[in-house]
Amino acid sequence: MAKVMGRMSSSLGGVMDRIGIHSRSFSPSPRAAAAAAVVSIPRARDRTRRKLTHVSDASTRTREYAHQRIDRSISRASIAHRFQPSSTMLSMRANVVSARPGARRATTPTRVHRACAVTRAASTDIMNKNTGNKPVVVITGASSGLGLYTAKALVKRDYFVVMAVRSVEKGVSKANELGFPKDSYAVMNLELGDLQSVRDFATNLRRSPYVKTFQSLVCNAALYLPNATVPSYTKDGFEECVGVNHLGHHLLSLLLLDDLAQAPDANMKRLIIVGSVTGNTNTLAGQVPPRAGLGDMSGLKNGFKNSDRNQGALIDGTRFIGAKAYKDSKLCNMLDIKAFAERYGESTGIKFSTMYPGCIADSNLFRNHTPFFRWLFPLLQKNVTKGYVSEEEAGERLASIVYDPRYNEQGAYWAWKGGGDQLWDNYNNNDDSTRTIAFNNKPSKEGRDMAKANEVFDISTELVGFKPTALDGLAKSFDRMLAKK
Repeated sequence: MAKVMGRMSSSLGGVMDRIGIHSRSFSPSPRAAAAAAVVSIPRARDRTRRKLTHVSDASTRTREYAHQRIDRSISRASIAHRFQPSSTMLSMRANVVSARPGARRATTPTRVHRACAVTRAASTDIMNKNTGNKPVVVITGASSGLGLYTAKALVKRDYFVVMAVRSVEKGVSKANELGFPKDSYAVMNLELGDLQSVRDFATNLRRSPYVKTFQSLVCNAALYLPNATVPSYTKDGFEECVGVNHLGHHLLSLLLLDDLAQAPDANMKRLIIVGSVTGNTNTLAGQVPPRAGLGDMSGLKNGFKNSDRNQGALIDGTRFIGAKAYKDSKLCNMLDIKAFAERYGESTGIKFSTMYPGCIADSNLFRNHTPFFRWLFPLLQKNVTKGYVSEEEAGERLASIVYDPRYNEQGAYWAWKGGGDQLWDNYNNNDDSTRTIAFNNKPSKEGRDMAKANEVFDISTELVGFKPTALDGLAKSFDRMLAKK
């Protein structure tokens, strides 16, 4: 400290000499000296930091101690000067803090959310050229699991896949790993936990050349937090499983509806939202507690405001359970498709459907489960329930709903008897045909309740702020006109 104050005094003396005032003829007051010391602090700090740069990593504690000493010098000088820190002083303090090893900017979030849920990818979208004007399918969550292998199956069928993913780098890496030709895919950033990112994605797609042959939208991405006892939230304040799995996809579907309606092949327009056996309580797996159930939907109606682990963070407003949040979100997906089909099926010509691809027991979806569960669950599915399907087989199943003209029933819930959701079929009706040909399965009573489906649709539309106007329609048309050749 003495050395720092000594350097401050020298700096002050130099300034006084340049302007013609000498210490022998003028002695500054303590107040003025303190003020001059504050002005000189940045110089002293910078000199100290330059020296610290050359210190090895082993001396982290020494660097931190030096930064603390600089902080104390700022504080003491402020007290000596007897004034509250100005914006300049606060800026100086912030600069010192940000220079510390491992330091992070302080934030004051009003809602708790996982950092990964709102992090935007810094990289640029990879917009490869669709040289053959192939039909374009957009797949969310296409950098792993079901989404990735659905993309692989469609690339083999001569589709152009837009991989809508959180990490562009990961998407490119996986496409290269599976050998996707450059002219068969693009990778675009989409964060379903951030509604502005969803809007940006829709706009960017509409302004791209891909919109001209846009044929199908597959809403596949999902978040599962089975062991969570405390809710986490999206950037917009929604419980995270519902926000990502349902509300993000609901807005994306609404935003791209007009574009999909103009698909070049009128008979093959598809909008698919992936469901789950866990959201369907008329199955054995759907009966495993906690069971899916939307109740009075008080949590959803309230937009999850002022919720916590004890109340308001689930759709039905009850105490938070991570596994139930996921199951409820998948039930919403299945109901949402029913409402989309009823409202827009006839007017747009789009075939709306949901599906369950079978139990991909070793999928990355279970990454947040315990290691023991991740070891045991695939063994049970393969050897006990016989419901196991590989990622590759599941990808082929979902891809078939996109390209096979047989699957044209409006509002269908597609499933497979072999490697499906019924224990009896898995043991007694499990052959090549039942594993490759889908049938329109029967959802639970709640899953086919059209009054509830329409209520879910209306509440969700309000929550995501979708209020189309005539001006919006003109803007979309203009964007399509400006789409790059």
